[in-house]
Amino acid sequence: MRQLITLTCFCFMLSAQAHAALPETVEEQRLDAAWQAMPQVLSRFEPLVNNLRLELQHTEHSRELAPRLRQHGEQLWQQATYQARTNPNYDDRSLYWARLMMTQSVRQWCQQQQPCAHLPVLLEALELSSRGQLTIRFSKDSDVRILLTGFDPFLLDRNLNQSNPSGVTALMLDGWVFQQDGKQIEVHSAMIPVRFADFDQGMIEQLLSPLLQEQSIDMLLTVSMGREHFDLEHFPGRRRSAEAPDNLNVYTGGSASNPVLPLLDGAPLTGPEFVAYSLPYAAMMQAEGRFQINDNRTVTTLERGEFAAQSLAELAAQTAVQGGGGGYLSNEISYRSLLLRDRYHPELPVGHIHTPRIAAFEPETTAAIVEQIKAMIRLAAASQLQTAEADNHK
Repeated sequence: MRQLITLTCFCFMLSAQAHAALPETVEEQRLDAAWQAMPQVLSRFEPLVNNLRLELQHTEHSRELAPRLRQHGEQLWQQATYQARTNPNYDDRSLYWARLMMTQSVRQWCQQQQPCAHLPVLLEALELSSRGQLTIRFSKDSDVRILLTGFDPFLLDRNLNQSNPSGVTALMLDGWVFQQDGKQIEVHSAMIPVRFADFDQGMIEQLLSPLLQEQSIDMLLTVSMGREHFDLEHFPGRRRSAEAPDNLNVYTGGSASNPVLPLLDGAPLTGPEFVAYSLPYAAMMQAEGRFQINDNRTVTTLERGEFAAQSLAELAAQTAVQGGGGGYLSNEISYRSLLLRDRYHPELPVGHIHTPRIAAFEPETTAAIVEQIKAMIRLAAASQLQTAEADNHK
């Protein structure tokens, strides 16, 4: 067992607002309304938030605060995942809002320090640790190591009390261990923000590159909330075209007629227009449950419009408008992870699951979604083990 990711490897900043430093972010500005709308949700981890505030009251200098903020973030993540596993309420919202209370408290404390040049580093330590991104550790006894990512709630100006089934799945499956065909399967999770700036500044690459380069995982599933049923997104596209804002109310700047390229470290993201899903989708589609599971091959390109693609060769001369996952961050995390997979670990099964959408908070529906994802993972692990056994007998 070893720690795969260290804080010092994260060279990106969280967002343009983190650079500017002291004003509250758009996400933090929603806290007052959230307290009025759902106090029971925001109070769930309030003791952890108060512990951080107490520590800030007794801290005079920011220079050595980052390691302590990392500890507070890890405690929040551990408490959220523990509660999700042991007393499931199928609710990811408390983690999201508690994190914002913590970042708001750090920002307010820093405002009293003159100067406070370390704020971006402090926020980074708290953000990444509270998302499980710094504590991805697998047991040496596990035969198949699976990483799963979920997203924060989003479109909160439409539904302030919105939950995200992908976030619930990430919380509930972090640390899940099960047996399959006599082998031990282990799952760990991480949470991803719904913010374009974090993607542009390399969060996904910083999270995944060490894992793929060291071949520390055997499967990667990215998950987000999508349409009516489950969609396994076969051909993620390179460009942004969605007109929906992120959680900071920042827009893609792209459209159906003018899709735009994401950034990576200040330059346009390089790569083919489309990449291909590599999870064992045929096996996963057999997972029983309440919802239909689709192998979604529908894409949109500037040249042909919308159509169902059958191969990457068919897409070679096309310009992406929407991949299977759309033109938003759901599609983009899939594209970036598959791009890294092709670069560092071409045999690795990687792909994106779009869950059925929910309206605000629907615990019964979310419970059914989580159980069907677990069934997909079991089938994917079984398929992976069968493939490995067949390769060993060649």
